Amino acid sequence: MAGAPAGGVAAEHKRQFVYGLHAIAAVLDRAPERLLELWALDTREDGRLSELRARAEVAGIRVQSAAPTALTKFVGDVVHQGVVAVVRPLKAWDEHELLDALSQIARPLLLVLDGVTDPHNLGACLRTADAAGVHALVIPKDRSATVDGVVRKVAAGAAEFVPVVSVTNLARVLESLKERGVWVVGTDGAADQTLYAADLNRPLALVLGAEGSGMRRLTRKHCDFVVRIPMAGQVESLNVSVAAGVALFEAQRQRGA
Repeated sequence: MAGAPAGGVAAEHKRQFVYGLHAIAAVLDRAPERLLELWALDTREDGRLSELRARAEVAGIRVQSAAPTALTKFVGDVVHQGVVAVVRPLKAWDEHELLDALSQIARPLLLVLDGVTDPHNLGACLRTADAAGVHALVIPKDRSATVDGVVRKVAAGAAEFVPVVSVTNLARVLESLKERGVWVVGTDGAADQTLYAADLNRPLALVLGAEGSGMRRLTRKHCDFVVRIPMAGQVESLNVSVAAGVALFEAQRQRGA
């Protein structure tokens, strides 16, 4: 019946959803085993949605029709583009697993976000991190957006593949990274050294703060050094996801990626 996913309404709070054509297609491309069910709007028939349904069926994923009210009930009043997927829960990474994993990576590249509370910005940073080959994204448990449906849609599938490590004490984790040979480099518009003059060809954790407030004082204290992105125009700062892209791809350029 078009209305509730298998298992009934009572089970919905235990389920995780991905919505939007691009985000679901990305998961279907890279990790179809993560998809459990696909719910498509029964009043929409177009090429992109029909293709997605067909690919899901070929992959053995249960595809069902749903009324508009049912999709809204699943994910809220968001732009879901007529399609919602039930997915396996994301793995919850902690700082101990992150630090243990570093021993298996020759030159880690990490992105650390200190105080990014807008889910759209977090999703965009995840998408950028995936494109730049980041091994993990680190966020504090407090004063940060969490990986919800909005983040997963904006990330266009990247949230399913880039480990997100939520930590209780960000300063302590930065010190632990340094003890393991990772250089912690912060970004600050007032820094003396520019991004392009810095040596980023090393095990690296790039730290960005929120727009406006930037990194917290304690976070900056635990950076090995800070850099700035040279600005030629009149604006004082870039959106955090844009700044992340500039910094990460400069690091990858220097690393010979």
